[in-house]
Amino acid sequence: MKAIYLTKYGKAQNAFEIRETEIPTPDSREVCIQVNYFGLNFADIVARRGLYPDAPKNPAVLGYDVTGTIHSVGTEVTEFRVGDRVAALTRFGGYAEYATTMVEGIVKIPEGYDEAKATALATQACTAYYCAEECVTLNTGDNVLIQAAAGGVGSILVQIARHHGCTVFGTASSSKQDILAENGVHYPIDYTQKSFFDEVTKTLGGNNLDFVFDSIGGKVFKKGYKLLQPGGSMVTFGAAAQVSGNNKLKALGVVLGFGIFSPIQLLLSSKSLIAVNMLRIADYKPALFKKIFSGVINYAEQGIINPTVAKIYDAENISEAHAFLESRKSVGKVVMKW
Repeated sequence: MKAIYLTKYGKAQNAFEIRETEIPTPDSREVCIQVNYFGLNFADIVARRGLYPDAPKNPAVLGYDVTGTIHSVGTEVTEFRVGDRVAALTRFGGYAEYATTMVEGIVKIPEGYDEAKATALATQACTAYYCAEECVTLNTGDNVLIQAAAGGVGSILVQIARHHGCTVFGTASSSKQDILAENGVHYPIDYTQKSFFDEVTKTLGGNNLDFVFDSIGGKVFKKGYKLLQPGGSMVTFGAAAQVSGNNKLKALGVVLGFGIFSPIQLLLSSKSLIAVNMLRIADYKPALFKKIFSGVINYAEQGIINPTVAKIYDAENISEAHAFLESRKSVGKVVMKW
């Protein structure tokens, strides 16, 4: 089989090689999937930059989410059969024609559901669902700020927040303002032209946000936290700001930009801070991840969430796809096809 290996850290055009390797054999509670499509995530960009501690050492096969058909199953797997059409979360290894993963990380794709779109369900939709449905409780009338609201996770967070009757503030660049409005954001904010902090304060008359969902990190995170009212919650699930530079010094600056939080500070203000890493959830709470994935499929079938496919690339064009995602011009999911 073919697999795409990350061999060099740095720019996308020099980073990858396609190599022949053996089809993996699933463990007893795993399945092996013949991959038709796999998705890109912003964590892949961080890994390619050499800034992601969880990523395997080079040469490495990246990739978190795939769709395809089951090629083989482990000896203890009874939930799935060879030939089932599935979407799956992979613990890396997704940039390949065949990939293995735990049985709890797999769901059957609903009949008639677009397989390329389904690549957004395993990582991005599960992240959004966990953040909005498991970590907090959204109520009608709540004021919610979603950073990067036109992105893969952000756009689905918007849809879930709207489903619960929340008032949604969303940030994106100038070219994506129409996308925010089409997706139901009540107050689209062009962060390249205006301060989201000032815009939210002006609209709400002060620090009156109930929830902030942040994937940017650094100073953006810190400003968002200040907008929360007592009883509010900050949910952070990324640090995309670190890839705006080209070295680890920039990444350190992003870390310092978060600020220092004391439990006393949170207690006095009655605010909560929730950090999300879906790999950790999948690793340590596979039954919970299975529940999340099932909830995502339920929402997808009902039309509550509807991921957008930004662009589909042939697998051989992995460098071009990485550069496109890194440019932040994409809206929704960037998908690769074998």
